[in-house]
Amino acid sequence: MINIEIYLAENAGFCGGVKRAVKLAFDNADKGVYCLGDLVHNPRVVSELKEKGVIKIDDIKGIKDSKVIIRSHGVHKSILEELKDNNNEIVDCVCPKVTMIYDIVKKHYEDNKNIVILGNKDHPEVIGINSYCEDSATIIETEEDLVNLPKENIVVVSQTTNNQKKYKKLINLIKTIPKGEVLVYNTICSATKNRQQSTEELSKKVEAMIVLGGKNSSNTKKLAEVAKMHCENVYLIESIKDIEYSYLKKFNKIGITAGASTPSSVIKEAVSSMENFDNNEMMMEAIEQSFKRVRRGEVVNGEVLFVNPSEVMVNIGYRADGIIAKEELSSDPSVKTTDLFQPGDEIQVYVMKMDDGEGNVVLSYKRVENMKVLDDVEELFNNKERVTVKVKSVVKGGLTADLEGLNAFIPASHASVRFQRDLSKYVGQELLCEIIDFDKSKRKIVLSRKNVEAEELDSKKKAVYESLHEGDIIEGTVQRLTNFGAFVDVGGVDGLIHISELSWNRVKHPSDVVTPGQSVKVQVLNVDESKNRIALGLKQTTQKPWDIFVSTVKVGDVVDGEVVNLLDFGAFVRLESGVDGLLHVSQIAKEHVEKPADRLAIGDKVTVKVTDIDEEGKKISLSIKALLEPEEEEEVKEEVKVEKKKEVKVEKKKPVFVEEEIEDEDDGFNTIGDLFNIDLNK
Repeated sequence: MINIEIYLAENAGFCGGVKRAVKLAFDNADKGVYCLGDLVHNPRVVSELKEKGVIKIDDIKGIKDSKVIIRSHGVHKSILEELKDNNNEIVDCVCPKVTMIYDIVKKHYEDNKNIVILGNKDHPEVIGINSYCEDSATIIETEEDLVNLPKENIVVVSQTTNNQKKYKKLINLIKTIPKGEVLVYNTICSATKNRQQSTEELSKKVEAMIVLGGKNSSNTKKLAEVAKMHCENVYLIESIKDIEYSYLKKFNKIGITAGASTPSSVIKEAVSSMENFDNNEMMMEAIEQSFKRVRRGEVVNGEVLFVNPSEVMVNIGYRADGIIAKEELSSDPSVKTTDLFQPGDEIQVYVMKMDDGEGNVVLSYKRVENMKVLDDVEELFNNKERVTVKVKSVVKGGLTADLEGLNAFIPASHASVRFQRDLSKYVGQELLCEIIDFDKSKRKIVLSRKNVEAEELDSKKKAVYESLHEGDIIEGTVQRLTNFGAFVDVGGVDGLIHISELSWNRVKHPSDVVTPGQSVKVQVLNVDESKNRIALGLKQTTQKPWDIFVSTVKVGDVVDGEVVNLLDFGAFVRLESGVDGLLHVSQIAKEHVEKPADRLAIGDKVTVKVTDIDEEGKKISLSIKALLEPEEEEEVKEEVKVEKKKEVKVEKKKPVFVEEEIEDEDDGFNTIGDLFNIDLNK
């Protein structure tokens, strides 16, 4: 006989907001009624609404002239406005506490306050609240997010299901940061606070805690977090049916609590099951013994029960039937389930998972077929034969590919002989690869495209080296840049344009002249196949700057340029043709200039006159002074008044921090005694 004591939290189950939402929804439930998202985060409530004909939607596109239920968490106000514009009848199930937060945020936003929301930025409640300040709120979920906190005029509200201790910790930190006024509204609903407090108290005196509620329910997950602070064994489940009784055998004291969106029927079911634990245990053992043992990873025989377009149900002699999803039937996504099987067919299936969340075993027919393919792949690997695969997706560390229906992995380092920053370009491509690692037992297949490319590249190199000759003008594509030059693809082989061969002018970095991906015309300067080197020149395909200059400019012309260097005797100015001319220190201004740096800076744009061109020495003399008109000296006397500044004392405003508790009535099940007519606490 197993002796287990069951304790229930003082506060658990539906809160007032959820109770109101469920009543409103079920009063309006009918065929053709829509519900935008899950009414509450509880699968049982959602399932019962579906049974009544309510259609769950995640997108309002095309919804017109209908009745639409708005979930308790609320929605973005733009969605609500669009629904109303399309003549839809709105069943507003938004929690009154959440609506109250809308009003607070809207009022203070219109007063030019900075809104801060403590909560999860992806939670529908937070998204809805943020819409009432035009999505401008700062969302704080962790201490790290506080770096984004505005510095003044802050109004803080909280997600209603927030963890009370986490909320207080964040508020205490906020007190130390801002410099201006801070107004805090504690909008965590009393139901949330009551349930968290009751859970914390109960978790201190039991060996295990069962937390009932939807696994995507924020307030339920927070109850589990609170319970874990004092109890090592915490089970978050949607129904008591979701936990094996064998897990609970080792505990003498077990506590039960439930989230604010958990129906009373789920709590009652759990209590009744736990009170009849001994009977349930014996019954479950008897039932278990009547079924054959099935384990994940096994191949078992089964009989097809029924076939629909999306899945096949199979009896495998286990306590639960198995489901084969369409994608696990065949590697061909276009195949029809009815073309493959009929009810009564005997088939072999692979056990992928023991429970899909709805009590069914997850099966695969495709994987059994793939096991046969594994034998073929093993032979290909042993014979070092190449395979053609289709790339499916980019994953951490590389690519996944399809090899006759099997998953294969191409490491990023083996995708190509060249480093590839963006692997997404391979998705959808067919690649010829080499199998470099294979483990049949682990279904592990590792491929290399690089090894195949390397051999292909060797063939290309040979052809390229045979076709290139010094002096040839060819086209290529810039592949990558280094400090010393640019590598250019000239038909599958890289050649180097040294930085000195990029331009007739001095180049600080190759990026000043070319960019990766750019097509360029280059001259072959040298070919050395033994050293695997091809030297290229870009400047050789362009006219020399000096030739351009002497053909377009003569002495006396006025030209524009940029100061590129400053020395004690003068400044060098780069003209539009790319040649540099000397602006002697004596030619900078009419008055005496000690050093060019006193009047000019590198990068300055200047207009100069060409005073001399030495074609033999390739030198150019420039002058600014020659462009200046004579100036009449005029003595200007200015009376300067110095007014003593008055000292003004500015009194700094002290930070103002106000915290306001927003009370609400938890008109749901205030205590567990509201659910039962017996004293359950022992």
